[in-house]
Amino acid sequence: MRPEHLATPEALETFLHGFETGTLPKSEWTHGAHVATGASYLFASENFSIAPILPLMRQRISAYNLAVGGANTETSGYHETLTRFWLLILSRHLRENPPASRLEASRQAVAAFGEERSLHTLYYSGDVVKDTAARQSWRAPDLLPLPEDEA
Repeated sequence: MRPEHLATPEALETFLHGFETGTLPKSEWTHGAHVATGASYLFASENFSIAPILPLMRQRISAYNLAVGGANTETSGYHETLTRFWLLILSRHLRENPPASRLEASRQAVAAFGEERSLHTLYYSGDVVKDTAARQSWRAPDLLPLPEDEA
């Protein structure tokens, strides 16, 4: 079943606006929503590059967390390593399967990874994920390396 925010281009834009303004209900900010948002933003970058998107995601996820009553601390909220990991995974997927539109990019990403919430556990041990330094800055995978062009 497709999430409502992926039904039409207008629904995606409304969803993204809610995320960006902090008005999206916290219950709707799921793993699939993270994936759809990342793919949507990557669609706008040249060759699906994460370079211009990572700072944007960092700022917007942190702001969203605060807007819905959360916090960004050493132990909760924004996680730099996981955000970058997912952007790298999504970027590779979109380069291998170039979408025709922003909506298609989001749909593809959710279809491929919307239920893969624990994919990072193939690459990272729990110790790295829980490490406060990994929450604040990028840590390379300690279990399985990412392809060379993505590290």
